[in-house]
Amino acid sequence: MSHPMIELRRLHRFFGTTRAVNDVSFEVQRGEVFGFIGPNGAGKTTSMRILATLELPTYGDAFVDGFSCINDPDRVRRRLGFMPDYFGTYTDVNCYEYLDFFARSYGLAGRQRHQALQHTMGFTKLDELAHKPIRGLSKGMKQRLCLGRAMIHDPAVLILDEPANGLDPRARIELREMIRELAANGKSVLVSSHILTELAEMCDRVGIIERGQLLAVGTVEEIQHEQQPHREVKVRVLGGAEGARAWLVGRSDVNDVTLVGEELKFSHQGDRDSEVVLLREMILAGFRVAEFASHSQSLEDVFMAVTKGIVQ
Repeated sequence: MSHPMIELRRLHRFFGTTRAVNDVSFEVQRGEVFGFIGPNGAGKTTSMRILATLELPTYGDAFVDGFSCINDPDRVRRRLGFMPDYFGTYTDVNCYEYLDFFARSYGLAGRQRHQALQHTMGFTKLDELAHKPIRGLSKGMKQRLCLGRAMIHDPAVLILDEPANGLDPRARIELREMIRELAANGKSVLVSSHILTELAEMCDRVGIIERGQLLAVGTVEEIQHEQQPHREVKVRVLGGAEGARAWLVGRSDVNDVTLVGEELKFSHQGDRDSEVVLLREMILAGFRVAEFASHSQSLEDVFMAVTKGIVQ
């Protein structure tokens, strides 16, 4: 049977009276990009450090590829690549030497190490900068180098803490494409970011955490539906708008119908599939629908609805 590649199981981490991580549980499957969202101090980095075997939980457990981060840290480290939000570089070495050092640290040797270096530098597009000193790299190139360090040993799981922090728009887009390509190749990726529009475009599911507690897990649409089961719909009807208003008022899945000129606004209970059915039924009823649009909450809208802005 397949198992989750990342699993947090009732994870707790306390620092004195501060509950940095408080009973957090979720899973990430193979080939999935999972966005971990929360304000500063919410518990994201602490959770990631526990997964990376850099912290021990107060109680609870975390698993990578089925191995406990507490009981099997060595096996976890072989299967995991961790890219922290702040990382050190050796300014007096070049890109090739830096990655070669970490390849050797993971026990890669001979042909295997050479192939790992060639693949990693090609994937991160650092091959043309192989002999450039790290001190001469831009912020975006240093982020690529750190990603290369995390993936040099071909781990099944990648933990990326704020990888897009400080990057320009092009570098963010290129990083997003690399993360999606890693997932397409079967890697499981847990990524945190404050740039919610980036996460919305790259993540399959998200988890929202605040004050150490996981408030919501799922796709953006699933969390949106939990928070707001009704969707706001706008319809423009050419002629016969009054008749369309009366027709909509008579439906059990429609509420709060208002009419201004040819434009109707109302609240519709259902998902996108049910909106398709509603549009088809309006057309079959003879209404000349020129415009049909619904408001779908963005990840930023969902985040603001779920969180309260409370810090600890």
